[in-house]
Amino acid sequence: MKKYAAGVWIDHRKALMVFVTPAGESSTHILSKVESQLRRSGDSPMKGRYAADQVPADDSRQKALTGELNIYYDAVVAALRNAGSFVILGPGEAKDELKKRLVKSKLGGRVCAVETADKMSDRQIAAKVREYFRQPPRPRKGKRRGGRPQPSHGT
Repeated sequence: MKKYAAGVWIDHRKALMVFVTPAGESSTHILSKVESQLRRSGDSPMKGRYAADQVPADDSRQKALTGELNIYYDAVVAALRNAGSFVILGPGEAKDELKKRLVKSKLGGRVCAVETADKMSDRQIAAKVREYFRQPPRPRKGKRRGGRPQPSHGT
């Protein structure tokens, strides 16, 4: 049986994993090699115009991006493989892409939650993961989906 829980904050540039055990916690970073904008080869725009053959085709740039992301997600999945349960946090699409990868790796049943979270410090991420696994989810009290209280019928 898996004896620890994990939380991961992930975007396309880095992942921070926090492992919570009865003995304490530890964390690790995984950095991706994905560039937000793929670089063009050749001279800079200050020295002259780019020739069409110096700009990679869109499909080759997409293949490079996909390949780097696959390597990155595989490393994150490998780091989470021994956790009994985990929560995934992050600001964009990467958290959902990681969940899909975990399902594909037959680890999807261990995902407790996927939550949107903006940029956070390492300490904030660790605190959020600790809080998640130490406190049971709270039941919702008497509010409809719109956040307004239910009307009462009676005196």
